[in-house]
Amino acid sequence: MITKPLWVTQIRPDTRNSRDARRDVRSAVGLHHRVMSLFPDDLGADARRQAGVLFRLDETPSGHMILVQSAVKPDPARLDPAYGMARAKELTPLLEQLRNGTTVHYRITANATRKLGKNTTAGRPKQVVPLHGQEAEEWWLRQADRAGLAVRTLTSVQLGDAVGARRDRHTVTHARTRFDGQAVVRDAEALAEHLASGFGRGKSYGCGLLSIAPAR
Repeated sequence: MITKPLWVTQIRPDTRNSRDARRDVRSAVGLHHRVMSLFPDDLGADARRQAGVLFRLDETPSGHMILVQSAVKPDPARLDPAYGMARAKELTPLLEQLRNGTTVHYRITANATRKLGKNTTAGRPKQVVPLHGQEAEEWWLRQADRAGLAVRTLTSVQLGDAVGARRDRHTVTHARTRFDGQAVVRDAEALAEHLASGFGRGKSYGCGLLSIAPAR
């Protein structure tokens, strides 16, 4: 059962007419800053975590869609109208309908990884390496199980890496896999916690946001 308020914001960037929008869909760092511009400026050094912000860039038949989830109410008016259309609504009422046994559709784009052991021969000890294919799917099944979801169906698609250059000139690179399917809510309280906190690494750069909808 969801006890903390959550908001979801949909942004349709106008990549045809806005240079900023075209840049952001190519840069995970630029998109991070664009998303955070929807929130107050006084959230501190770790503003994303303070505001509980997660986001995902989807490609749809009608163009790109930026989906933003947050624990702080966003202000779409802070987005330049020339950038694209944005609308926000409270997500909590929908999520409060979830009960153990509810069947849901899910989607998540995540940075599936594992940390190498000290006796590894495949790389450096404690090195974080991306997972692909079946290994990535097994990673998601473990994550879903911990989040109180019993996965019924699963399809995965390897996406292009989330990349971008930070202000300190460090290059960000996160492998991305999109997982879609159907699942049954096994533990609604665990699901609520994991929905708010996200999954895996790369949360600042478009990874880890799980979206769900009751199956009809």
